Amino acid sequence: MSGGLAARRPHVLAGIALVVGASACFGALDTTTKFVTASVPLMMALWFRYFFQAIATTVVVLPMKGMKIWRTRRLMWHIVRGILLLISSLLAFLSLRYLPVGEFTAIVMITPLVITLLAARLLHEQVSPLRWALVIGGFAGTLIIIRPGAGTFGWASLIPLALVATNAAFQVLTSRLARTEDPITMHLYTGWTGTIAASLALPFVWMSLADPWLWAMLCFMGLMGTVGHFMLILAYYRAPAAVLTPYLYTQIGFAMIGGLLVFGHVPDHLSLFGIGMIAFCGAAGAWLTVRERREEPAS
Repeated sequence: MSGGLAARRPHVLAGIALVVGASACFGALDTTTKFVTASVPLMMALWFRYFFQAIATTVVVLPMKGMKIWRTRRLMWHIVRGILLLISSLLAFLSLRYLPVGEFTAIVMITPLVITLLAARLLHEQVSPLRWALVIGGFAGTLIIIRPGAGTFGWASLIPLALVATNAAFQVLTSRLARTEDPITMHLYTGWTGTIAASLALPFVWMSLADPWLWAMLCFMGLMGTVGHFMLILAYYRAPAAVLTPYLYTQIGFAMIGGLLVFGHVPDHLSLFGIGMIAFCGAAGAWLTVRERREEPAS
């Protein structure tokens, strides 16, 4: 048994390193998005981010896998999944126009807690009192950040909550498709669904960009999104999702660093406390999942 653990440990450590790297990419993507969408139409930036991912993924994957990578019996669900992610990305881009990067990232990180609610409500899964306490703690942290009734609260504070809802639906559908579908196939369909859907709006929002730095940052956004998703796929090949999930919360730290370096933003004390609550409850929920799965064979 110990020999098996020792043999798996390098793969688990590599998976953790890949997740942390992906979190850094997503933090850089969000920081750049906030900067770029101040000058570039939101849908144009969104289209470029998806187009870059779709082209890069296709160029890398097709020579290795061939056309068989497109084969699927669940085309409609791939399209639904791609539309859900596109809506999530649109809400994320819109949120980043109005909210600091660190606070936005922390609110989005309550998604695993929302999935717990969906599992209890829709799938009739048993949820322990401790897990309910973590869900309540995560939502309390969110309320501390957005502070309804305070002078800092506005309609824009509700956009990340809509994003959490669409992202949770995306994650639930992803977990269902992952049982039968190749992750690379899912990645390809996601990128091209988003690209095609965003292209419908492109003629109405396109504008010429005289500043070459804006083009460079659009390319950087596409690169960070593509590399981040590839790193996540590689990570989940090496270690179980329950083991890796706590390390996704490092994205909050990377987002706060990006917000500080680019925008000079430092969250106030209440926001820092709310961010800490979300990170703690989310990571503790992932740890609880690991413990429950270890106890299943014994029971």
